[in-house]
Amino acid sequence: MSKTCVRALDANATIDEVMRMIFDHVAQVVAHIGETVRWYREHFPDAEVLYEDASWAFVEVGGTRLAFVLKDEHPGHIAWRVSEDELERLATRHGKAIKPHRDRTKSFYLEAPGGQHIEIIAYPPDADERVRPKQR
Repeated sequence: MSKTCVRALDANATIDEVMRMIFDHVAQVVAHIGETVRWYREHFPDAEVLYEDASWAFVEVGGTRLAFVLKDEHPGHIAWRVSEDELERLATRHGKAIKPHRDRTKSFYLEAPGGQHIEIIAYPPDADERVRPKQR
């Protein structure tokens, strides 16, 4: 993981703190969830739909997790996964409220330079099995 990325989150992060953060997913804002999922299934035969409803979908392609979201639901973003304790620590440090999601994950967003959004997300033990990262 690049030190630049970590510094955007926490200027005083140590290498031990850096190792607690794992890339989780990229979210793209799309006009139609179902059409987007169909396109990925047609063009990427190994695409696995982890979750899909009318307002968002979660797909894994080639080991990379992609979220498709509607404009009014979530911003497009890059997400890093942390433990629940680390989520609390980082949220406090950045003065952000942690928001629960319908899949029982928890997160907050930071705005990076250039208007880019970064999500810091945790998967509590009761998070929806369909979206929980697979153990590798």
